[in-house]
Amino acid sequence: MRDVYHEELDSIGRTLIEMTGLVGTAMGRATAALLDADLQVAESVISADDAVDALQNELDSRALDLLARQQPVAGDLRTIITSLRMSADLERMGDLARHIAKVARLRYPEVAIPEDLRSTIREMGRIAGELAQKTAEIIDGRDVDTARELPEDDDAMDELHRALFRALLDKKTDYSVETAIDVTLIGRYYERFADHAVSVARRLIFLVTGEHD
Repeated sequence: MRDVYHEELDSIGRTLIEMTGLVGTAMGRATAALLDADLQVAESVISADDAVDALQNELDSRALDLLARQQPVAGDLRTIITSLRMSADLERMGDLARHIAKVARLRYPEVAIPEDLRSTIREMGRIAGELAQKTAEIIDGRDVDTARELPEDDDAMDELHRALFRALLDKKTDYSVETAIDVTLIGRYYERFADHAVSVARRLIFLVTGEHD
């Protein structure tokens, strides 16, 4: 029975890794849809978010079932509770990718991002994908050292977010109100995606060490 119990615990970790892969892919495809005004890709990102939601619901159900049946303590209890919180962060990351895809769909056949801001958005998308990949590796290897490095990538995302605002406020630019709103929201979506990745990393540190970083 204990072997079955630990297999169930391990399966929760595998589900978290699967969710991380899905949200990373979603963000990459959402960025492509946004920059290329690709309606088909945007629609696929929006519909694929259901799979992330389903995994979260499945993980939550299994975790709560383990709590009820096994009444875990110490490290096992910490694993289950922390996994529940990590799955919520990952589900939100999927939502943020979907939001970006929805902007691409809303502005189709036009490109929502002005030409002079495309490189910034492209870099934000690259960093978001890198964060998702690192997050999966951190969960898989319970890598505390790499988890502690993730805020540095978040700092780079924050700087790009600020760069978008500087561009919007520059008196030399003449963006429409619609464009300004789109860019403001999109920048926020990328920034929050990175914040949730860092949150997952910090939860992993707590899971492994029992201490808040």
